[in-house]
Amino acid sequence: MMQALKSEIVAKPNYFDRYIAAVPEDNLHLALTNSLENWISMDWDRLARIGDKVYAPGKWTIKEVVQHINDTERIMSYRALRFARNDRTLLPGYDENYFVEHSNANERSLEALQEEFILLRKSAVNMFESFTNESLLHRGICFNVDLSVLALGFILAGHQIHHMNIIRERYFLLAE
Repeated sequence: MMQALKSEIVAKPNYFDRYIAAVPEDNLHLALTNSLENWISMDWDRLARIGDKVYAPGKWTIKEVVQHINDTERIMSYRALRFARNDRTLLPGYDENYFVEHSNANERSLEALQEEFILLRKSAVNMFESFTNESLLHRGICFNVDLSVLALGFILAGHQIHHMNIIRERYFLLAE
């Protein structure tokens, strides 16, 4: 089991530090599993009632937000794997708006998108549990940002928390 702690992240990465800061747990395993439990306990019936409404022009639908979370889970997990294996290849960033635009998220069911995240997160937990303490401290460069494997794990949890907060603050009102 992972004993990796947020306090062991040596350099807080620019931009991504907000996601790390959003995670209340110091233990990576707890951060990932607790955020998964929070995902599962989200009021999905209320979200389904929102349909394709958005809280402001140009904003994503709930399905697009969930697809974005899924895409980011995949991308950050891939980056963590590369860095954990001590791969020094400079990795590119990605344009989340372009990904959402070409995701066809609104053609899918909310339940399918929700279940996809559960599977992705369980896979990420297994992957991070397979890393040694040494490999969790390996670092790499992604889009000009120096990231450790450990930081990427907390970014996964924090990114999800960030978007769940946005959903609660801005989207839940649309279901009333």
